[in-house]
Amino acid sequence: MSGFKRLCFSFSVSIFLIYFILILSLLYFFDAQMFMETVFSKRTLYSIQLSVLSACVSSFVALIFAVPAAYALSRYEFFGKDIIDTILELPMVVSPAALGAMLLIFFNNPIGEWIQENTIRFVFSISGVILAQFITVLGVATRLVKSALDEISPRYEIVAQTLGATPWQAFKTVTLPLLRNGLISATILTWAKALGEFGASITLAGSMAMKTETIPVAIYMRLASAQIEQSVVVILLLISLGLGLLYLSRVFLKRRSLC
Repeated sequence: MSGFKRLCFSFSVSIFLIYFILILSLLYFFDAQMFMETVFSKRTLYSIQLSVLSACVSSFVALIFAVPAAYALSRYEFFGKDIIDTILELPMVVSPAALGAMLLIFFNNPIGEWIQENTIRFVFSISGVILAQFITVLGVATRLVKSALDEISPRYEIVAQTLGATPWQAFKTVTLPLLRNGLISATILTWAKALGEFGASITLAGSMAMKTETIPVAIYMRLASAQIEQSVVVILLLISLGLGLLYLSRVFLKRRSLC
């Protein structure tokens, strides 16, 4: 092994050890009996159900917006493209809590109040959890899909259009099949980020147990009341759901690429 290769390898192992030690440190407060009681409590089961369902809905809606938006940014030149492309970084530049505060402020102006009174109520509701997750992951989902599209040469679509296909037909029959693996990865990463979203959700929807308490909010509430053993259980649940799905998706995509 060359010196440069050994250096790079040591950095990758160092990063792994940083996170592994953090996860391993949770076991110091692990209690098997407490684990079973916490996992199967009504409050925890509700938090899991709410987190999974809201993450599915928010990530699905985000990808409906992200795919055509990413295609436009990847394939076309238009006025304001650089501004739009920069705005996509807002969820990464601004903290989730600030995004939640922005939503809360919006729903306290005349337009937001009208929406609350005449359509759907978002503040301190399950709809608010979904909206907070959607706003947090929308820019990320668009960026991930755009990165996947940038790897696909537009020449394939041009050839299809010279053979008589419309832009939509070229996208559906040529680009979309080539985008499949990238889209699957973007979907899973978007879902995992929505699952772990905390700041925007608690700011907009609150932390009401059995109503708007997602898994990350449940961790915060248990820590706030010094229930460390229960917090450890919920943290392990969140890690298992998020990292477990990401690992399985990587194995699945690797097998697809070998086929």
